[in-house]
Amino acid sequence: MNQARAAKSHNNVTRLKGRKELNRCNLFIGSWVIDPSYPLYDSSSCPFIDAEFDCQKYGRPDNQYLKYSWKPDSCALPRFNGVDFLNRWRGKKIMFVGDSLSLNMWESLSCMIHASVPNATTSFLRREALSTVIFQDYGVTIQLYRTPYLVDIVREDVGPVLTLDSIQAGKAWLGMDMLIFNSWHWWTHTGNSQGWDYIRDGPNLLKDMDRLDAFYKGMTTWAQWVDVNVDHTKTNVFFQGISPTHYQGQDWNQPKKSCSGELEPLSGSTYPAGLPPATNIVNRVLKSMKNPIYLLDITLLSQLRKDAHPSAYSGDHAGNDCSHWCLPGLPDTWNVLLNAALMV
Repeated sequence: MNQARAAKSHNNVTRLKGRKELNRCNLFIGSWVIDPSYPLYDSSSCPFIDAEFDCQKYGRPDNQYLKYSWKPDSCALPRFNGVDFLNRWRGKKIMFVGDSLSLNMWESLSCMIHASVPNATTSFLRREALSTVIFQDYGVTIQLYRTPYLVDIVREDVGPVLTLDSIQAGKAWLGMDMLIFNSWHWWTHTGNSQGWDYIRDGPNLLKDMDRLDAFYKGMTTWAQWVDVNVDHTKTNVFFQGISPTHYQGQDWNQPKKSCSGELEPLSGSTYPAGLPPATNIVNRVLKSMKNPIYLLDITLLSQLRKDAHPSAYSGDHAGNDCSHWCLPGLPDTWNVLLNAALMV
């Protein structure tokens, strides 16, 4: 009995020590190291992965990219334990809100949990706007709400209008226990892939405007919405930092390259091109909020992973995808970091 009590007390002390260390640690400064315990799951045994992220199934010949874990300089990251996660979030609702990088992260978390409880009863529903995985034995609901700009695209007489001061969609985000927001990827899209014909900036209807300015205005609307509508005593709120692309090899001093055929990360913890300008806007907007939210500052550590994209191994997608990420792969680390942030 005393031995059991001593062991429990030792575990609590270790946990507290680990938590203290995490509190003082910048989780996002570090480097990638080879880790034989990775990957955290096998894509063939996860029922939630889209073809576009399933690089092994669609013929990616190398697998070294699966074997890296992120090592912060000043602490150890707690290992992800799906059963522990389900017990901590029993009866709770988690929602990812954003674009296809949110989809990447939502599928990753669902697969990481599923690998710990492969025989658990789950339900899985894919819809245009709202998709849901439920781990029924634990009552844990993990949802994805697709809205690439966070602000609304409103149908007006002139056609679809990106409306920088409107978030009607936000009604669907209420009542969650955790929200993980993300936007940027679509703000740079032009022509047929942009999803709108005009931008409404206050009373002004514009054919186009500086996309960073538009992003700042849209993000400011989102921040005000969160400040007014989200009770931080009941809901953990995160912003999933800017996910980088690797189409331009000059960004890492290899001008003739893209992500295609890249087999390993950049070493060290600096990226030659520096951070994308959208990160400054995210930082500015988050600083302006009444209730601070947690930034999952994944940009730099993801910039180092030029090897982790689907490139040509992206299901039936033609072309070279250097903006999304293979699963298993980098988004698993985003979720390991999310899990660590929840323990702080």
